[in-house]
Amino acid sequence: QVQLVESGGGSVQVGGSLRLSCEASASSLRYYVIGWFRQAPGKDREGISCISSFDRSRYYADAVKDRFTISRDDAKDTVYLQMNNLRPEDTAVYYCAAVIDGLHECSGYVIGDGFDYWGQGTQVTVSS
Repeated sequence: QVQLVESGGGSVQVGGSLRLSCEASASSLRYYVIGWFRQAPGKDREGISCISSFDRSRYYADAVKDRFTISRDDAKDTVYLQMNNLRPEDTAVYYCAAVIDGLHECSGYVIGDGFDYWGQGTQVTVSS
């Protein structure tokens, strides 16, 4: 069982930045694929980014490409999502998710929603 805790959400103005953190209870996080999802009010959950185990691959949805950067620090059992140039349409609850997989690229898990463990979410609000 892996527990995930997101932090770093908040309220910012258009063009601002936030860095989300996803801290995991897993002692061997390096073997896990980590994904970031978001859900805006009245909309379906959207997969926006992921990072494979050992940082072999990263994936970004078109909506966040070139603005968001995912990274991981396995020594701290933490994955980060740096969000720059934020827009009102980025307003949502952001969730991280994990699945153990030491071999494959991560994009399939985001597209197929194949994660086993989920955090409780952190709110991001972007105002104009």
